[in-house]
Amino acid sequence: QVQLVESGGGLVQAGGSLRLSCAASGRTINSYVMGWFRQAPGKEREFVAGIGRRVGSTYYADSVKDRFTISRDNAKNTVYLQMNSLEFEDTAVYYCAADSGTYGSRFYTDYDYWGQGTQVTVSS
Repeated sequence: QVQLVESGGGLVQAGGSLRLSCAASGRTINSYVMGWFRQAPGKEREFVAGIGRRVGSTYYADSVKDRFTISRDNAKNTVYLQMNSLEFEDTAVYYCAADSGTYGSRFYTDYDYWGQGTQVTVSS
């Protein structure tokens, strides 16, 4: 199985940028579809972005499309989430997840492995 550790969260002003990293160990991320989810207080965990196993097919939630970019560096066994033009509504704990399935999913129940999360706070 794979272990995931997120980093890069923090406090940023609205309009600013952050880059989250998800370092994997135990297995290579080539074996998984990788995704980012987030959960704000009192809300359900929601899909943010996903990237397929091969040649980086990517897909995004409508709320972050054109602002966030997911990428993977297989040599470093790491997945990234570049977040630009951050908004107050982006405030949440962000989680990296790995899906053993073949096709990318937007449903958190389809993901098998999770990191511990990293807090992103956007001040208005």
